[in-house]
Amino acid sequence: MEANTSSYKIILGSSSVARRKILSEMGYQFTIVTADIDEKSIRKETPEELVMALAEAKANAVISKLQTTSKREGVDEPTILIAADTAEAIVQRLHVDDYLKEAEPTLLITCDQVVVYGGVVREKPSSKEEAQQFLKDYSGRHAATVGSVLVTNLKTGLRKGEWDRVEIYFNEIPDETIEKLVDEGITLNVAGGLIIEHPLILPFVKEVVGTTDSVMGLPKALTEKLLKDAM
Repeated sequence: MEANTSSYKIILGSSSVARRKILSEMGYQFTIVTADIDEKSIRKETPEELVMALAEAKANAVISKLQTTSKREGVDEPTILIAADTAEAIVQRLHVDDYLKEAEPTLLITCDQVVVYGGVVREKPSSKEEAQQFLKDYSGRHAATVGSVLVTNLKTGLRKGEWDRVEIYFNEIPDETIEKLVDEGITLNVAGGLIIEHPLILPFVKEVVGTTDSVMGLPKALTEKLLKDAM
């Protein structure tokens, strides 16, 4: 953890267990503020544009929630917020209410991720049947994750974000392994039903071109960089 971020309180704008785990591993203490948005209502032409747009929408939703809460209770602590997914580096100024300008430095991190298979974007499976088909498709083939990290400085309005892509190659995955994994239900909560760190699927991961933490939803190095850039 960068020393110059120690004065910030961190809020993770994600309900993802994997992102919570990664952020903890990075040495941060944090609370969680979820971003409640209709992800299906946001569509873009490329996966990079999509994850960036979703990260921005999540950030805006979290900011709106914080403003509503803070106006009721008052703001007295510095904050770093988190929610992922970005397509291209951006520098953007947001309107920040006067009460936030008076607050201590605050960073909001938002994220999103999709899987790309055969040139088609895949989000969370809508059913166990779809999750099972997704995993069967990956067997003996490869897929990619495209994820974004967006950091918004709530005191200055400065916003920094980037996207990250990882290629994952699989050996043949037995049908019984796929069935067991799908029955657990965890594949319904991740983009493309793709999870490589699970003990059932890990033995069949042939190669990962990129970092595992990025596949899990929060690339550590990129997140540290964006936190520093947004301060």
